[in-house]
Amino acid sequence: LTHSGRERLRHARGARAPLAGRVAATMSATEKEASTFHPFSTPSERQRMSDKQEELTLGAPRYRPPSSKYTTAGGVEVNVAVTDIDKPEATVERMIDALDGRRGALFTSSYEFPGRYARWTLGFVNPPLEISGRGDSFAVRALNGRGKVLLAAIQTCLSDHEHIATLHTIEGSGADNFGSLVGTVSKATGYFPEEERSKQPSLFSVVRAIRDFFGYENDPQLGLYGAFGYDLTFQFDSVELKHDRPEEQRDILLYLPDQLIIVDTKKGDAWEMRYDFEWKGESTDWTPRDGDSDPFVPMLEAGPDFVRRDTDEGAFSKKVDAAKAEFRVGNLFEAVLSQTFMEPLKVPPSEVFRRLRQRNPAPYGFLINLGRQEYMIGASPEMFVRCEKTNQGLRVETCPISGTIARGENALQDAQRIKEILANPKEESELTMCTDVDRNDKSRICVPGSVKVLGRRQIEMYSRLIHTVDHVEGYLRDGFDALDAFLCHTWAVTVTGAPKKWAIQFVEDQEESPREWYGGAVGLVGFDGHLNTGLTLRTVFVKEGVARVRAGATLLFDSEPVAEEKETELKASAMLDALTRPTDASDEGIITGAEAAGAAAAAGADFDPTKTRVLLVDHQDSFVHTLGNYLRQTGAEVITARSGEPAMQILDLVAEEASGKPKDDPEAETWIPDLVVLSPGPGNPSDFGLTDTITKLMELKIPCFGVCLGLQGMVEHFGGELGILSYPMHGKPSTVTLTGTPPKGIFTGLPTKFEVARYHSLHGLPETFPDDILVTARTDDGVVMGIEHKTLPFAAVQFHPESILTNPNYGLAILENAIKYLDAKDYDK
Repeated sequence: LTHSGRERLRHARGARAPLAGRVAATMSATEKEASTFHPFSTPSERQRMSDKQEELTLGAPRYRPPSSKYTTAGGVEVNVAVTDIDKPEATVERMIDALDGRRGALFTSSYEFPGRYARWTLGFVNPPLEISGRGDSFAVRALNGRGKVLLAAIQTCLSDHEHIATLHTIEGSGADNFGSLVGTVSKATGYFPEEERSKQPSLFSVVRAIRDFFGYENDPQLGLYGAFGYDLTFQFDSVELKHDRPEEQRDILLYLPDQLIIVDTKKGDAWEMRYDFEWKGESTDWTPRDGDSDPFVPMLEAGPDFVRRDTDEGAFSKKVDAAKAEFRVGNLFEAVLSQTFMEPLKVPPSEVFRRLRQRNPAPYGFLINLGRQEYMIGASPEMFVRCEKTNQGLRVETCPISGTIARGENALQDAQRIKEILANPKEESELTMCTDVDRNDKSRICVPGSVKVLGRRQIEMYSRLIHTVDHVEGYLRDGFDALDAFLCHTWAVTVTGAPKKWAIQFVEDQEESPREWYGGAVGLVGFDGHLNTGLTLRTVFVKEGVARVRAGATLLFDSEPVAEEKETELKASAMLDALTRPTDASDEGIITGAEAAGAAAAAGADFDPTKTRVLLVDHQDSFVHTLGNYLRQTGAEVITARSGEPAMQILDLVAEEASGKPKDDPEAETWIPDLVVLSPGPGNPSDFGLTDTITKLMELKIPCFGVCLGLQGMVEHFGGELGILSYPMHGKPSTVTLTGTPPKGIFTGLPTKFEVARYHSLHGLPETFPDDILVTARTDDGVVMGIEHKTLPFAAVQFHPESILTNPNYGLAILENAIKYLDAKDYDK
């Protein structure tokens, strides 16, 4: 543990209330509201959503601010002039043309969906400042004379930052070099609670510092705009890399603009914002708003050795078979594999963008000139993370997409295709798993009970595809912000798989080339604290005249290899069409709007000695934070720690306390858990040393509750054996029957039969169980779903009480019973 982490675990506990009092401890108003949690919004909640609709932006600019002067949190003086744009369409088109040769970006939503997306456009060229980075290295570069003023302010911002290891100034030399800052970020040391993973040193430390330095609540447009690469995920959870990365690869590229055009289509308004900055007597006023011009260089002819795809035809299907082998043994529940298609780009990026905008309207359209003859042109259908302030707090929302079918030739065929996809159990399982993982991502940092599914398997229609989509929201706990929300979802399960870390390793091992920008995000980090980003899907990445289109498919055990390969080709087809087919009469009348098929305290805060303390051991699972969210809703105080050394260090502190060994601070007492929960996870119990964990808990006499892998670990530890299901149950519902009459223990108060969510391939073989292990629940076909030790306070379930497929009232009741029942049992009996 880091020093601060150990200090949080060693603290004065004070007088502790009896367990029943701790479980029923007085809750705040927020917690009381959260205690009525249901993962799907109720009619009254939907009315509440309708009532607050006016305060949500749906991605559009929040409002048109007046011209003003203000001072940022770091002391930068800002003068902003806001003026009308008389001819917004012509202004936008001129900007699109300019982006062929000048750095900048244009973001646009040409897709509407009630309660989710509005139509708008925002863009800029010739930004004064560029922030880029890769690994632990970063650079902040002035792109014109105006950027030199900002560079001096940012040097002050970063010079004493605790996460910055080195920082050097490179003076400008010549008319096209205005100076830069280069540096490195510190390495994270020690262990930390999983709730604090997004706070660790990374390139986002630079982004966070600059955002806070320029922070000002009443300017809704100024911020950092650009792209976030796929490899950023390795800053928080590293894997073994198979592919060498190009030397020139950048993992992050953000611009700070000083002149923006904004078009709010819904409100029929358009305006321009022109910024001037002053720092310590130096001002950008009267300095030209210019920048380098580097016109696009097309590749007019492809040579005979030109490679048009990174994966040979038919090879992708074999990778699907490899994934299914992992699903069979429970190492993965789902995985998203992709392949890349290449074409020589003979027309300017602006032309490709216009073709996509016309043929494939999307909520996240973009054209970004990254410099160095690199461009990103996209029409992404999927929100990554949107975070904005509301009357109820800082709201985070996502819209996981999983489930795809080709559109028909007319409305009647579309309707038939919609029926097909909604009736397809494989497509339903895909989205179920994605949304369960998404809820888990939010639960790491959201108020317990605030994570809700607002829309389930809703239909979104695009030029060639029909998707099923869920809509999920949560409200951040104190101490967390929009960047924490962004990082906790990095990267979306819809482009990686589950469990995430194991899926990301599988992607690295199986795909034929690095993803670079694919699967990352594009958008805005606002200096007012909000954030709006889309996933980098349906994107053309142009580099030195070669256009690359990457497309993936979500794989499950039910996947048909050939069909999954065809799906990647179908997804890529709209992008490839924009590269090769000029605009013609067939593009007239293509849809330009939406079509629909029918209408608690932060982790680092002081601990509450009146609450039950739960140590949640994370076995690299994609649902552990939803499980933690449920545990917090019982009133418990929860710390999540990765299995292995992080969890063992906490238990070692407990052992030190029990030994009576003198401590550095005699007044401090150790955070001692009342219950340890063993989370689900991929692989086998031995992959995580579960028997060592269980042995330690028995030595320390700490009760234990297991979920999925946790049950399997208990079975093996006490002498039983595991088998492998003939058909993996990943994201599947089953009915369980309780063996006790009436139900008791962890199932007290529940019906004897109810439906649950299953995510497993391994299962306990009851004929091998020792006499001390009781079977407390089974499926209709006899698979063990619950166990309990006869004398020790150990119990477990094979199913997932936190999934959307398990009634949340039952899931919460099981966890509350585990806290009460297992704590109350006599360990020394």
